[in-house]
Amino acid sequence: MTRPRTPRCLVPAFALALAPAAVTAQTGLVIQDGQAQIVPAFADSSSWIRHELWVETEFDSDGDGRPDRVHADVTRPAQTDDEGLKVPVIYETSPYYSGVAGVDLAHFWDIRQEVGGEPRARDPFPPTIAHVPSQPRISTSHVATWVPRGFAVIHSQSPGTGQSQGCPTVGGANESLAPKAVIDWLNGRARGFTSVDGDEEVRAHWATGRVGMTGTSYNGTLPLAAATTGVEGLEAIVPVAPNTSYYHYYRSNGLVRSPGGYPGEDVDVLFDFIFSGFLEVRDYCLTNVRDEMTASLDRTTGDYSDFWAGRDYLNHIDGVRAATLMSHGFNDWNVMPEHSYRISMALRERGVPLQIYYHQGGHGGPPPLEMVNRWFTRYVAGVENGVEEDPAAWIAREGDDREQPTSYPSYPHPEAEGVALHPRGDGNWTGALSLEGPADDHGGDPASGTIIDNFSFTGGQLAAAEWSNHRLLYATPELQEDVHVSGVATVRVRVSADAPAANLSVWLVSLPWTESDDLNDNVITRGWADPANAGAEEIASPRSGTPLAPGDFVELEFDLQPDDQVIPAGARIGLMIFSSDREFTLHPDPGTTLTVDLGDTRIELPVVGGSAALRRALSVPAS
Repeated sequence: MTRPRTPRCLVPAFALALAPAAVTAQTGLVIQDGQAQIVPAFADSSSWIRHELWVETEFDSDGDGRPDRVHADVTRPAQTDDEGLKVPVIYETSPYYSGVAGVDLAHFWDIRQEVGGEPRARDPFPPTIAHVPSQPRISTSHVATWVPRGFAVIHSQSPGTGQSQGCPTVGGANESLAPKAVIDWLNGRARGFTSVDGDEEVRAHWATGRVGMTGTSYNGTLPLAAATTGVEGLEAIVPVAPNTSYYHYYRSNGLVRSPGGYPGEDVDVLFDFIFSGFLEVRDYCLTNVRDEMTASLDRTTGDYSDFWAGRDYLNHIDGVRAATLMSHGFNDWNVMPEHSYRISMALRERGVPLQIYYHQGGHGGPPPLEMVNRWFTRYVAGVENGVEEDPAAWIAREGDDREQPTSYPSYPHPEAEGVALHPRGDGNWTGALSLEGPADDHGGDPASGTIIDNFSFTGGQLAAAEWSNHRLLYATPELQEDVHVSGVATVRVRVSADAPAANLSVWLVSLPWTESDDLNDNVITRGWADPANAGAEEIASPRSGTPLAPGDFVELEFDLQPDDQVIPAGARIGLMIFSSDREFTLHPDPGTTLTVDLGDTRIELPVVGGSAALRRALSVPAS
């Protein structure tokens, strides 16, 4: 199958020749082909006005009886004073601006833990992040991009970090209300002060009140957090690789799971990592916030709870009205692509203006500047540039420059349809992954497969092995044509174990496994679940688990991570089922035996063109 390319008629204005410029009277912005242009009068950095302030919030998270104040800095064109110009604002907030504790696995949770067992006590980071007593300029990010285009740029520090008062809560309400307060200040609804404890007020006389927020990772999470409050004036957000649920970051379908590259991290570890706030409140914050997190996070069952529900922005999505340009990498195994996908789907259902940009890389990666510029020009500057008529989805294809994405009407691809594939044969070698029905319909094939858990092998080693009793591997014949998968693959597994709890990991891979560093050469997508959380109606329920009875089968169905990938002709699509995933799950003692009933196990793959396309690629006659 030929890889889709962008028809010329679908290329938006940002990729075409510039039309004559127009100047907006109120702000002085120069607009050309729907984008704010650099204006020489705004671009003189020596004339920019820079100042800091503390914004009063509506919460008291450090228990001192006074509303916490959030530290912010402002950079704006001189014309906002000299000529009384009012300008829109680009805003980024972060817990990282005053330093972090560093990555020291000795202070993370020990992942040598039995599934369903009690974790070993964690040795927390000592609260030794040096407090920065003064930081008039918090960050310079976005300044060189947006101030020359006639915007002001604001940065602020999250509660309990740097010069912002309060305690970090890692997804708690004050992380949403702190940026809300800054936006309220820009609109005259909150008070700002020239010092952390003084009473000299400062007002945003220079602001139009229209704000766009952006950032990457934690900094990309906070624009969504602010948007859930429904604050008036937040017109647009561009979250890049945002963490939209701390449960989905640290758990998976009832299973304790680490984010990629950070084994044993959890929400209380992240608290320690960012806690750079005022020294006088540190004991209070440790006792009343961090220790409460440790008591509530539950590394024994991994179940979803009210603690996690409060840190899941999907539960607050009805407040979002800000036009959202979402960005994520399909090979981000830190903040996985489900984070942006779940929010994007919810916003689309609610009619919030939405555009999504995906690329084939790992963590981070913003959309092209031209795309962001059109978004902010339309919704923050208020210029009718037709961005809402642009394609809703942009994907940087394999091997392509990220600045030259391919357009699609939507994501997932509107022509993607689920196609069921069934495992057959001996998966300790490499069995078959077939369009035909369940394995027991084909006499002579083993009706089940057995896995002996052993965390000491990586997923890559298991996929590359000719034979292993630590995994089951099933693969299609060699593809005769490219196959384009787009969306969410769903796996259904019927499994038993000889222990009351076990990890269950599923990878979809491209075979043969190679030593390539190309992120698209081996792993297509993956997912994890706790068999003990197989719930009623045969669907995995992350809220409650029941210990497994040895020998009794349970059935569970769960999604793998969203993807959009063209699997090339010559490859084989492989389904690998195993137990402990060395890179992501707990590491229990080896030896637990899992049995998979192949007759009731399958994967539904979202194939562009559906069954007909996959049959054609596999040279299978139409049924």
